Amino acid sequence: MIEAQAVTVRAGRRVLLDDVSFTAQTGAVTGIVGPNGSGKTTLLRALVRAAPLSSGRIVLDGDDLRIRPRRWIARHVAEVGQRSEPDPSLRVVDEVSLGGLAEHGVLRSGGAAFDDRVADALDAVELSHRAFDRLSTLSGGELQRVALARALAQGASHVLLDEPTNHLDIRHRLEIVALLRRIAPTVLIVLHDLDLAAEVCDHVVVLHRGRVAGAGRPAELFRPPLLDAVYDVTTHAHPGPDGRARLSFSLPSPLPLSSSHEKESA
Repeated sequence: MIEAQAVTVRAGRRVLLDDVSFTAQTGAVTGIVGPNGSGKTTLLRALVRAAPLSSGRIVLDGDDLRIRPRRWIARHVAEVGQRSEPDPSLRVVDEVSLGGLAEHGVLRSGGAAFDDRVADALDAVELSHRAFDRLSTLSGGELQRVALARALAQGASHVLLDEPTNHLDIRHRLEIVALLRRIAPTVLIVLHDLDLAAEVCDHVVVLHRGRVAGAGRPAELFRPPLLDAVYDVTTHAHPGPDGRARLSFSLPSPLPLSSSHEKESA
């Protein structure tokens, strides 16, 4: 379980996160959504002490991260960023094996059991056939799948994912979504696609200008009043074939020209 308790992050005079509190429960997928610049990536960085807190605290399964060394955090939390920029000279299997660094402390396989974990991770993202290829030969989507395989191989109890389906085609996007509940007991995922968030997340936190605008189950939260205010759009909900609402959006209707003239003259 990950708890953010009144977390505030500042960069100079600018407030990036303002009194953010939420809980990501063990055994669930928790989504973080919100418009660009709302603080989603900053929040993920704060959760692993990569962004220093101005106030508040992060608690991981009852442990306050302020008093835990970074090595301890690395053993318990795996991260997958939006863009993977590993050493292009490494082979795929070498990069995935780095998932064991936090566990074993040195660049070695960690034994047969860990080697099996690496093989299983590569198989899960369908990259076994490229295990001994250089990373420089992979596409952006394949590099993203390597990053996910590394998180799987790490075996951490908590995984933070920042837009993990970026650069992926439809098939591999669906496969990654299916993997979410296998990656770790506690999964926290940043998503822009609200339909995808509604499909894969048990709980969502909506950020707006660095604050929590709402939190709860997607079906209860993704409704026009909240989404219209946060995204500055007009939200339309349509019934899907599975009975779940599908969302579409349009720009808010502008004021009639005559009305705007009347306001200016007034």
